[in-house]
Amino acid sequence: MRSLVPAAVGQLQFLPPVSLAELNAEAALQTRVDRKYIVPLELAGQLLASAGTEMRVLDMEGARSFAYDSVYFDTPELDSYLLAAHGRRRRYKIRTRTYVDSAASFLEVKTEGSREATVKERIPYLPGDRSRLTPEGMAYVRGTLTASGTAVPERPLDPVLETRYRRTTLYLPDSGSRATIDTDVTWQRPGHRPWILHGAVILETKSGSTAGPLDRHLWAAGVRPTRISKFATGMAALRPGLPANRWHRTLLRMALQPAPHAA
Repeated sequence: MRSLVPAAVGQLQFLPPVSLAELNAEAALQTRVDRKYIVPLELAGQLLASAGTEMRVLDMEGARSFAYDSVYFDTPELDSYLLAAHGRRRRYKIRTRTYVDSAASFLEVKTEGSREATVKERIPYLPGDRSRLTPEGMAYVRGTLTASGTAVPERPLDPVLETRYRRTTLYLPDSGSRATIDTDVTWQRPGHRPWILHGAVILETKSGSTAGPLDRHLWAAGVRPTRISKFATGMAALRPGLPANRWHRTLLRMALQPAPHAA
């Protein structure tokens, strides 16, 4: 799919680089606060250009934008989604994540730990198995859920949603924080056409206990954090009959339209 990123956001390509090793060393942020924003494309470019703080962009062998592909799994009754929709404790999320450019794939299990902290565990996974749970993969899911005290689903887990996007990662050395910008965000149910978030990016800041300079810059421009989960919000958007009160405001701000080309 051709990128829908305008020239304003494309200016990030000219920022000084930061390597993955340096980013992990300087801004690992094991304890962090994540804030997510849905920002119109042109406004995102303007705000990033006027942020007034030093920014460096993740550069890996000359590439600065990377393709991500995630496949989410749920029961026929959509237990994982419904646990999130109703804000239940001990909820879980199961997905494969593939870093398309490096052809590296992982099976990830996310659970709610103490004090509502999200715990993510993962193992390497064959890219060819990314859209299914192998017996070994299912054994890992069961073991991880059991160890976390989360109930293991009794029904089979099948793919229910795929997301694709391109991600650019920023490092803000003055605050030791980082931010990601996801563009061309696309959702697709198995057997259905893909839909794309039109005219906007998902910008996520990752800082310590206090807001970072990019957060404050966004707030000054009237851009506030929003509740968005690519899995839950995508499911609610593509299946209007599902309960979605937790993401109602987000859905009102999302402009989805058929993707110009299937990825």
